[in-house]
Amino acid sequence: MKEEVKSHWKTWIFYFSLVVFLIVVYKAIDSIGYIMEFIKGLLGVLSPFLAGLLISYLLYIPERKIEETFKNSKNKFLKKKARGLGILCTYIIFLLIIMILINFILPVVIESVNELINNFQTYYSRIIGKYNELPENSLLKNEKVYDILKEIQNIDFKQYFSLANITGYVKGAFSVATGIFDVFVAFIVSIYILAERTEIIGFIKKLCRVTFKENTYKRIEKYFDCSNHVFIKFVSSQFIDALIVGSFATIAMKIIGVKYSTLLGFIIGLFNMIPYFGAIIAVVFACLVTIITGGISQAIIMLITIIILQQIDANIINPKIIGESLQISPLAVIFAVTVGGAYFGVIGMFLGVPVIAVINIALNDYIDNNLKRIEE
Repeated sequence: MKEEVKSHWKTWIFYFSLVVFLIVVYKAIDSIGYIMEFIKGLLGVLSPFLAGLLISYLLYIPERKIEETFKNSKNKFLKKKARGLGILCTYIIFLLIIMILINFILPVVIESVNELINNFQTYYSRIIGKYNELPENSLLKNEKVYDILKEIQNIDFKQYFSLANITGYVKGAFSVATGIFDVFVAFIVSIYILAERTEIIGFIKKLCRVTFKENTYKRIEKYFDCSNHVFIKFVSSQFIDALIVGSFATIAMKIIGVKYSTLLGFIIGLFNMIPYFGAIIAVVFACLVTIITGGISQAIIMLITIIILQQIDANIINPKIIGESLQISPLAVIFAVTVGGAYFGVIGMFLGVPVIAVINIALNDYIDNNLKRIEE
């Protein structure tokens, strides 16, 4: 009798919980607008903290390197204050880079964009002239290519690349700090994250240890450390690599005499952060602009120079910065970039690689563990 009552009681609780769950889901769907507004508002409040987390991620590797240099010093004071001095030096360098970008690079890039747009009609007429000079049996001389050229002429580039719109794009892409106070908070948060990272990670691990079973905790700890290492290594390394490649590309193109070299170098460095596809897109764009502004011979010289530079980056600079590879095949990288770009845009193309690297590690562990059980 008791077992029957207990069984009925469990059944009643199950159905009651199911009804409550369905009501909650219905109310959530019915109030989706309010929920989205709440999430949007919450993200707005948390944006300085998220920005601070991103900054600390970007600066972790250079800060750690500088900190290790101070720790290896024979001076006791430098050893004792290694972390504080490492953070101080890192932020001085970081702020100097930002000042250089704002005062020297960004104005030149904006000026180049405006000049390129204002001279678009001249460049377009030049392209049409070259197109008309092609022989009638040329593969390029067909109705589809001509229609594409006509459509390009009708595009209002000023609408998309005006100074106001460029500012809007930047704010949209980096909508993490919308005022002086938010920027200040973001920097302070990033400093505290770097300074207290050992304590923060230790607290998270302790919380997981008391919340989960031992086996579950060990898995969480393993994949947390692994994911943290992969993301920090990839994000910060790609950012540093982009600065180096962009700078070298700009200098090389200036020596060659390529017009808009600063703009093109900036684009090459920026797109270099996206594995495989980024470099190809940037080089194709730079090549097209150089053909229009400087002719085919200059474009060929520029193309050869940039390809050599990218090979040096791929085989020497990038491995030195990243160190150990993410241990995933090129096919997996291409898959990650394609899927990430399809669902999450440029950010997805960039972050798809570290995500697939973590998934790859988890899958390999799962396969290895199951193979051991089968063999036993």
